[in-house]
Amino acid sequence: MPRETARPGHAGGRVKGVRHLPWLALILILLAPLGRVAGDPAADPAPALRFLSYNLLHGGFSSGLTGKDEDLEGRLRIAVNELRALNADVIGLQEASVGPRRGDVTERLGRELGLHHAFAPALPRFFPIQDVNRFVSWLMNFTEGPAILSRFPIIDWQAHDLPRCNGFFDPRVLIYATIRTPWGDLGVASTHTSGGFCEAERVVALLEARRGPFPVVLMGDFNAEEDSAGIRRLTREAGFVDAFRAANPSAPGFTEAQAVRVPFPTVRHRVDYVFVVPGRAVAGRVRLSRVVLDDPRTLPDQTVLWPSDHYGVLAEIDVFGPGAAPSTVERRDEETRSLPEAERLPEEPPGGAERPE
Repeated sequence: MPRETARPGHAGGRVKGVRHLPWLALILILLAPLGRVAGDPAADPAPALRFLSYNLLHGGFSSGLTGKDEDLEGRLRIAVNELRALNADVIGLQEASVGPRRGDVTERLGRELGLHHAFAPALPRFFPIQDVNRFVSWLMNFTEGPAILSRFPIIDWQAHDLPRCNGFFDPRVLIYATIRTPWGDLGVASTHTSGGFCEAERVVALLEARRGPFPVVLMGDFNAEEDSAGIRRLTREAGFVDAFRAANPSAPGFTEAQAVRVPFPTVRHRVDYVFVVPGRAVAGRVRLSRVVLDDPRTLPDQTVLWPSDHYGVLAEIDVFGPGAAPSTVERRDEETRSLPEAERLPEEPPGGAERPE
């Protein structure tokens, strides 16, 4: 009697388990999504992040004594609504101020926008003895400096003195912060320089020393046009990418010298920037950049008020590599979305600046 040859997939064959493979593959496909943690943003492609540089206009060094601050409260109300709509991930502030009447402006904005914050006072920073500086600040009822607001936790920050290119009584600082995103730690900085070349040299040295795998994003009012020696030191020599110019090769992009109480634009200089400092592994890519906070509001008494004498600069940047997903501009907390448009800032917020824990 001839021997029966077992066919694959039948009980008599050596590979009878093969008939179960389709079911096993189906089970693996169904279970694959469970390997990712639901709602874990690190499991998704990193989005492009939105960075914004903005000089608030504190009203002048004597404003703490005189109270003449160019209607800071009214301008802050305008700015809060605009910043909330722009929904930036990181905001670099200049002329953030602290005083008995105004409180801690950085902390107030952070609370209104639901952002982490860090503030580095530059004035007064005249003397090496901090008690003397604090006494001067107390006499003036005022201090000011650059600050950072971040959607992501600020895990560390430092204030760095810049050279006094404009004289002893014009101290300037750069605040550098490390923020912890779901896709990695990122360095960001904000500064307000006098436009001097010696300050630009120091800025380059500070950020070159902190160059890591990802880009550093520098935001600031540099009091210098793009063809100045200081800005050329950053862009042409150090390789910092001017985000607005990269996205807008021919647009003027004026940001400074807006009279805050006239009904028409008066800006005539571009001195506010968002720079991308390429990382060792990821250079960063500018998706878009534009001038923002560039419209006035008509008040109930029919007078006009602009949010500052500077416009802001917004930039959307891929900082985590070419696989980054588009920015989710509409990702806003329902709680924030429900706030009334005309909500006022608190009348007497707590003052003082604290280092994040």
